[in-house]
Amino acid sequence: MELRHLQHFVAVAEDRHFTRAAERLMVSQSGLSASIRTLERELRAPLFVRTTRRVTLTEAGRALLAEAERILAQVRAAHEAVAAVQGVLRGTLALGTEQCIAGVHVARLLAGFRRRHPDVEIRLRQAGSGALAEEVAAGRLDLAFAYRTRADNDQLRSVPLAGEPMTALCHPSHRLASAGAVLAPADLAGEVFVDFHPDWGPRRSTDAAFAAAGVRRTVALEVNDVHSLLDLVGENLGVAVVPRHFRHKRPSLTALPLKGTAEAEYETVALLPPERATSPAARALLALLEEGTATAADRAAESWIADA
Repeated sequence: MELRHLQHFVAVAEDRHFTRAAERLMVSQSGLSASIRTLERELRAPLFVRTTRRVTLTEAGRALLAEAERILAQVRAAHEAVAAVQGVLRGTLALGTEQCIAGVHVARLLAGFRRRHPDVEIRLRQAGSGALAEEVAAGRLDLAFAYRTRADNDQLRSVPLAGEPMTALCHPSHRLASAGAVLAPADLAGEVFVDFHPDWGPRRSTDAAFAAAGVRRTVALEVNDVHSLLDLVGENLGVAVVPRHFRHKRPSLTALPLKGTAEAEYETVALLPPERATSPAARALLALLEEGTATAADRAAESWIADA
């Protein structure tokens, strides 16, 4: 088995199309097909189901994909490690993040990283925490900023970044706004909720808080971006429970603190592969973030720590 066979296999699996994969790899379609057949013969199993309209992975193909991605990620990390020893950081930084992650100003952090390491190509993917954890574990991402996970294992580890309480947001004319009191989950029973998809960190934190309080809630309006959530609350279509720093994004809304949710505090982490598999680019990004944390106390002119 050669690395190019795995590279060809992963490309076809990603594109679900031999012609597009061949164009991306800059090889002939016949050569790509021959490479896949060689791999299938060696593994003694078909890897794809081919029809005139599409290409899909077989069960064997799905099993191979996770391992192939991990192997290729380790090979890439090895090349980058040698370059780092030689004093040049190059290659690719594949980063994942949730929207508006607590404790990190992602755009500013990446801008600082690019200034220091201009030879590193930056790739950014935005998704929910569950999907990001899977991407890091599979080797498709070098690291991700996501909601906390306590499931450290031989494929994934987490580094704590920040924590903050959850806050209820509502329209100024809502009955809760006029009360102006500190709320408990029970005070929100029966409300119409606006929230993110279940994979997102704030949704997971809110679900945990209400479950711990024994309060059932129904999310009637489910979105996948922060501004849509704020717009819906701004039109008085529902209330939202979000990390505290969201209140700065729409000052016209009423923000009310929640009590009794300490167990479900919104905590963000950096998700990484095991230490031995962490790329030099990921280490450099974390070092830059730690540098920003160290200087945040005196509010340096350039800080990539997000205001909470």
